[in-house]
Amino acid sequence: MSGSAATGGLPEDAGEGTRAVRAGLPEPVKYEPTLPGPVFAAHYHLPGQPTGPYTYGRDENPTWTRLERAICELEAPGQDGVETLAFASGMAAISALLFSRLRSGDTVVLPSDGYQALSLVRAQLESYGIEVRTAPTGGDAQLDALDGARLLWIESPSNPGLDVCDIRRLVEAAHARGALVAVDNTLATPLGQRPLELGADFSVASGTKQLTGHGDVLLGYVTGRSGEEMTAVRRWRKIAGAIPGPMEAWLAHRSIATLQLRVDRQAASALAVAEALRVRPEVTGLRHPGLPGDPAHEVAARQMRRFGCVVSFTLPTRARAERFLAALRLVDDATSFGGVRSTAERRGRWGGDAVPEGFIRLSVGAEDPEDLVADVLRALEESAP
Repeated sequence: MSGSAATGGLPEDAGEGTRAVRAGLPEPVKYEPTLPGPVFAAHYHLPGQPTGPYTYGRDENPTWTRLERAICELEAPGQDGVETLAFASGMAAISALLFSRLRSGDTVVLPSDGYQALSLVRAQLESYGIEVRTAPTGGDAQLDALDGARLLWIESPSNPGLDVCDIRRLVEAAHARGALVAVDNTLATPLGQRPLELGADFSVASGTKQLTGHGDVLLGYVTGRSGEEMTAVRRWRKIAGAIPGPMEAWLAHRSIATLQLRVDRQAASALAVAEALRVRPEVTGLRHPGLPGDPAHEVAARQMRRFGCVVSFTLPTRARAERFLAALRLVDDATSFGGVRSTAERRGRWGGDAVPEGFIRLSVGAEDPEDLVADVLRALEESAP
């Protein structure tokens, strides 16, 4: 059973809020809930030959199907032949795509400034005899590494540095060389940009972050054009068993209904926080794609409809950064991003990211922007030496 797009009676020009609220819902049935509850099933009644859509719990589940259709309707509205597969986590989705499409002797191009777990992925790929080339996201630097590549992996905006590349330009160059292109769309969300509309073959994301937005679900997905490429990803999910639980899938689908409300509020508040930080003398390296003066703003404005909820900046020292985090009252000192409750962390504490010791990644939540700005400015004052 394919998690392919189904409009469910939505008009072609339906707004993004309408689409988010209605995405993936089944046709109405009298006395049935509008969003059926999670289906908990390891197996299904299956007399005779297995010709129906649901045969075994590792292969398909009706709750996954509804979620996958909902994501399709956001990632590629109006596009035929698009399929989404849900996974147990963002890394499960990333691994499924990379390890199903690459084999010994192939070459893959990864961002050198992407999500820190990509370094673990790189080591695993290389152990299988796959050549891994890396280049920064900014300046479309990955262009210079494309010759002979089987797959280009783009992360735009990058995490945690918030650099942006020209996705359409990179896609055209990669396709001209016979390479597939996958875009990690986690930070942008489907309401921020649609990689398939920009020409990419796959859009991949951690649904753990802003897609679900409440910090209580681990989830990932791959969206791509149906065919052998997605068939291989589906086969990998079956082999690895990296499947989401039905409760997680149901919670994710329920959360998507408020995605546009959350994304709009969080993006506007993130820009307000960035503007407030821009004039602070102790803040350097401030990045947010929505800031008119940001190095990535011009490119981001061409391909993004919303600029995300994350702001990054650097304080002078590790100690100053830690005092700042401790002084915040409305922002939790926690990892991840995209939740309705604001979070921040000194990213260097994990290792693996090429960032200064005082580098802060701040994820702006759904609190009142005036309260968040006041809290951040107060914490900067209190953390001063």
